[in-house]
Order: sequence, then C-alpha cells, then structure tokens
Amino acid sequence: MLTPEQQKKIELQNKKITENLAHIRHRIVVFSGKGGVGKTTVSVNLAYGLQIKGYKTGILDADVTGPNVPKMTGINDQVLMQGDRLIPQERNNVKVISLANIIPPNQPVIWRGPLRSNLLNQFLGDVEWGELDYLVADLPPGTGDEILTMTQKMAPDLAIIVTTPQEVSLIDSARAISMAKKMGIPLIGLVENMSILICPSCGAKIDLFGSGGGKKQAEETNVRFLGSLPISLEARRLGDEGKPFILERREARISIAIMDIITGIENMFSAMKAKKTGSEL
Repeated sequence: MLTPEQQKKIELQNKKITENLAHIRHRIVVFSGKGGVGKTTVSVNLAYGLQIKGYKTGILDADVTGPNVPKMTGINDQVLMQGDRLIPQERNNVKVISLANIIPPNQPVIWRGPLRSNLLNQFLGDVEWGELDYLVADLPPGTGDEILTMTQKMAPDLAIIVTTPQEVSLIDSARAISMAKKMGIPLIGLVENMSILICPSCGAKIDLFGSGGGKKQAEETNVRFLGSLPISLEARRLGDEGKPFILERREARISIAIMDIITGIENMFSAMKAKKTGSEL
C-alpha cells in the first residue's frame, strides 16, 4: 500500500515523462528474447540510419546492467547536468543517454529491479531530449523489469524484435513477440540478424546459423518481417572501434540492408497514420 506521499511522487514522475515524451514523434523499442543476437548493433545503426535520412534521432540505452551503446558510438564523456535535467551526449547529430557515461568505467551495476526501473524513469522524464522524430531504446534481453518499465512508461509505437535464424534464438524471440503484443504495442517488426556469412575469400554465402527462420516466424506470428542482416566482420570491427558501420561503409551490403529496414519502418508508420486518418473521417 502506497502512502499519499509516495503516490504523489509517482504521479509527478509520470507527468514529467508524459510532458517530455510529447516532444518525440515516434518511440521505438528494440529488444530480443536472448542476449548475443546483435540487438545493440541493430539499435545503434538504425538510429544513425534514421539520422542519415534527415530525422532528428536519439538513443536511450535501457540495458542498465550491460550498457554498450557508448562503446559502439565512441562516446566516452560523462553526462552533464543542467539544473535538474540530464544533458545527453551527442555524436554525428544523434543524442545518446546511457548509464555507462554516468558511472565509473568497469563498475558493475549490482542493482535490483526497482532501482533499474527508477533509472529508466529518469532517462524518460529528466533527459533534455528536445524535439525528436525518433527515439530508439535499446532494451536488455529477456522479459524483465526494464522491459515492463519501458513499454508502460515510454508508450512505444513500434517494437523491433531482433533474432538470429538459430532455433534457440527463435524460441526466445517468439516470447518477445508475445510480450510486445500483450503490452499493446501498436506495431511490431522482426529483424533477422546474422542471417548469412559472406566468405571474405571467395564470396560464397554460408548459412552459419541456418536460414529463413526469422521470416517464417514473422509469418507465423503475424508481425512485419523487416529484413535480414548478414554477418559482417568489418561491422564487428567498426563497432569495437566506436564507429557505426552505417556511417563508415554506406555502400556495404549490411548498410544497404539497414536502410531497407528503415524504409520498412517508414512504411509501417505511414500505413498507421493513413489508417488513423481514415478512421477519423
């Protein structure tokens, strides 16, 4: 049972979040049923791909215990405060907020669920995002407290589930799709990462983790299949160097695939807008 003071604090926090997010046109959550499928790589390069297309974009690193967005974007500076507002870092015109830029390097985040959720509430309500077309939230794997907080408080209009073609990944991504549906997220799309490996010597395509699993799952669960991304050794190297591959290798196969996925996202939002407009006539 909450005390009146606790209830008032929650209401004030929710009001701040609502007012802050009112300046953001579209809110996207990127998550997966399991770790190691390249969810952060997808989040970062989607955000920078959107920026390339002229959209004002931000990334919220919601993976509190494994915040890797700063590593992949090359952002090392500490987050600054302006009054009671957090000022996000910025690289190549994309705004980024992450716990990794707040705590000392290599410090483990040994926090229980409520503490992690409180931090995400701060990222939603106290960060000076300004006017954005897209805010991309990189969520932790699984279906834990952080997922609940972000889907309830951020009110995303699109969930992107990242999987690999591997059966064990598809089992977990099916759970993620089910959760997105239960949380009432209007649009759900699936991205199959690590779909093929292109041999650097002969150019042959190798189905390292199988093939076609993501597209089949999207059809079976009635969600939009946004596309497949190949395994790219160069993309891995650039990510380790803090350089989003979409910025460094615009003509690479994986970058073209990301831009195709973004076109799919634009089409989903256009269709949703047209449907909404039609229902209001």
